[in-house]
Amino acid sequence: MIDNIPQALAWAALGCGFTWLMTTAGSAVVFFFRSERRLMHHIFLGFAAGVMVAASVWSLLNPAIEQAEGLGVPGWLPAAGGFLLGVAFLMALDTFLPHLHAGADEPEGVPSGWKRTTLLVSAVTLHNIPEGMSVGLLFAMAAQTAGAAGEAYLGMAVALAVGIGLQNFPEGAAVALPLAREGMSRRRAFAMGSLSGIVEPIFGVLVVLASGWIAPYMPWLLAFAAGAMVYVVVEELIPEAHLGEHSNVGTLGFIAGFVVMMVLDVALG
Repeated sequence: MIDNIPQALAWAALGCGFTWLMTTAGSAVVFFFRSERRLMHHIFLGFAAGVMVAASVWSLLNPAIEQAEGLGVPGWLPAAGGFLLGVAFLMALDTFLPHLHAGADEPEGVPSGWKRTTLLVSAVTLHNIPEGMSVGLLFAMAAQTAGAAGEAYLGMAVALAVGIGLQNFPEGAAVALPLAREGMSRRRAFAMGSLSGIVEPIFGVLVVLASGWIAPYMPWLLAFAAGAMVYVVVEELIPEAHLGEHSNVGTLGFIAGFVVMMVLDVALG
C-alpha cells in the first residue's frame, strides 16, 4: 500500500469535492432560468469535450507512458491497451445501462421502467465515473511519488480537477434544466442535478483506497480513464454540440476547452 493514504484521500476528497461543488453550482441555475438556450448549450458541450480530450492526453496518457517506461515496459503498450479497455468499459455501460440524453425521444440501454427524469440523470452520472477515477488516480500517484515528480503529478491532479470542475458547471445546468422542463419542481431538479455528480468523489476516493493494490497497474488505469473519457467525447458530446443551426459554436467551444485545459496542465504540471 502507499505510505501516504491519508494525504492522498484528503487531496482526492478536496479535488473531487470541488468538481462536485461545480456540478451543484451549475444545477442552481435552475432557480434563475426555466429552460436552456440552445446556443449556449452547444458552446458548453464543446467546451466540455475540449477539456476532456486535452485532459486525456496531458493528464492521463502522457503520465501513463512515462510511468510505464520507468517500470521498464514499452510506453505504448499500457497506453494503447488501457485506452482500449476504457473504451470497451464505457461502451458496455452505454449499451446496457438505461439512460436518456437531453432532447432525445427514445432511451438507450436495456429496456426498463425508469421514468424519463431518472434516465436523464443516469446519462450524466454515467459520464462522471471516469472523471472521478482520473482525479483520484493522479492524486494517488502524487502521494506515492517523492520529489519533483510527485510535485508534477500533484500539479497535474490539481489542473485536472480545475478543468473538470469548469466543465461540470454547465453539465449541472444541463441536467437540472431539462428536469425542470419535464415538470419536476426546481428544488428537486436542483437536488437531482447535484446528485448526478456525486459519483466523482465516490470513485475518486475508492481509487485512492485501492491504490496500494493497483499501483503496478497504474499506467493501464490512467490510460483506461483516458479511453473512457474520449469515448464519451466522440460518442455523445461532439455530436450533440453540433446539432441544429450554428454548429460552429460547438467547434469553438471545443477549441476553448482544449486550450484552457492544456494551459492549466502545462502551467501547473
